[in-house]
Amino acid sequence: MKNHYLSPVVLAIAVLAGGCSSTPTITSSLDQARSDYRSAQGNANVTRYAPLELKQAGDALEQANAAAARHDRTDAIDKLAYIARQKIALSVEVTKQKLAEAEVEQSGRERDQVRIEQRTAEANQSKLIAQSALAVATDANREADLARKEAAESQRKTQEAQDRNAQLETQLADLAAKKTERGIVITLGDVLFGTDMARLTPDGMQTTQKLATVLQQNPQRTVLIEGFTDSTGTTAHNQELSERRANVVRSALMEQGVAAERISTRGFGESNPVAANETAANRQLNRRVEIVLSDDKGIVIAR
Repeated sequence: MKNHYLSPVVLAIAVLAGGCSSTPTITSSLDQARSDYRSAQGNANVTRYAPLELKQAGDALEQANAAAARHDRTDAIDKLAYIARQKIALSVEVTKQKLAEAEVEQSGRERDQVRIEQRTAEANQSKLIAQSALAVATDANREADLARKEAAESQRKTQEAQDRNAQLETQLADLAAKKTERGIVITLGDVLFGTDMARLTPDGMQTTQKLATVLQQNPQRTVLIEGFTDSTGTTAHNQELSERRANVVRSALMEQGVAAERISTRGFGESNPVAANETAANRQLNRRVEIVLSDDKGIVIAR
């Protein structure tokens, strides 16, 4: 097909180079027709979308070239050249129209619909408006569905949080936990350790097992374990003993499956007593381990 389209130009060259007795008659209109044809023929879109129209334009240009080769009257040559130019222009316009139609088929967005309205006839405008309205309605429905799903998910998470908090309160009540300015505090008294020792009694182990269960069911929470002693003994001894008692609780929790990075410890020795160390009963109150449970973001307020 490409060789066929070249035939008007080839014909013109052949006439010029052939054995004719004189050169063909050349007019500005014929020159323009030849230039227009070369431009259309070199346009890939024209050869793709308007091959039939381009062939017809080539045939018309051949007739004009033939008239020039026969030395027909100038007005006759110009008339044929004009017809060729009109067919060439038609092939270009058909190409433009088909390109516009291809863009319309490939695009469904509003800006593409605007381009369609610019390229198509007034008769198609109502259809484009309807398509735009349908797209808006579809988007609105999609957004409404998404909002409903997000609301349902939020409600589910809220309910889960409420259930966890209710379960946590029940578990903490069993551990005799208290709410303080620092958060929830669980106290392990001296009776849960051997006398002047950092080893948990069976009751102490049972308490740490309950606490480990709480932490496993609330993975977002951490604990700070603080050890204390009474004022009996040296300051250095009491400091070391308070640290060992805090660490033995930490080890017990880790043995129950609580990750080490969720547990912090600190020993305070004989400082921060909860009662005066003047009686045996008060000193027993001061010999303790306090476990501070973090908030649901894992934050513990330091002493």
